[in-house]
Amino acid sequence: MFRNVVPGTKAMLLAGVLASGIAVSSAGAQSAAAAQSVAPVAKPPVAGAPSHYQPNRFSRRAELHYGLVWGVESLSVKWTESGEIIRFAYRVLDADKAKALNDKKFEPSLIDPQAGVKLVVPSLEKVGQLRQSSTPQAGRAYWMAFSNKGRLVKRGDRVSVVIGQFRADGLVVE
Repeated sequence: MFRNVVPGTKAMLLAGVLASGIAVSSAGAQSAAAAQSVAPVAKPPVAGAPSHYQPNRFSRRAELHYGLVWGVESLSVKWTESGEIIRFAYRVLDADKAKALNDKKFEPSLIDPQAGVKLVVPSLEKVGQLRQSSTPQAGRAYWMAFSNKGRLVKRGDRVSVVIGQFRADGLVVE
């Protein structure tokens, strides 16, 4: 390796290589010591197979009940407008059975037992109630908005929606 090098420079090159090796190993030791003194960083979760478990959905049996008895499916409750409005939505399967949900004579309410509140659909001067009250049609989605003034109902709360005889319990606010 050092055949064509001037005789005095052999020792200098060897000293340089050894010094750089010592510098690298001491830098590595310092960074290892620094890493030990810093709190360990949490590892990101390992990506595995996606879970089909949905803790915020009601049971399949309840879903079948709403479809067979009330003619609706895909019930959802969402926290919107920075929490000032709670939006209840559903999809109509059978228009005759779902008429009760759109009937204007029934005042809908959203009950949150955790917060101890009962929310109502607000009525605005120029717009009227924030709900759809037209005759339902199969295959269409409908909604109504509940006023959540003070943001008492939070995401993750289990709520009930009551419209006349219709009652959907255990809906999770998304």
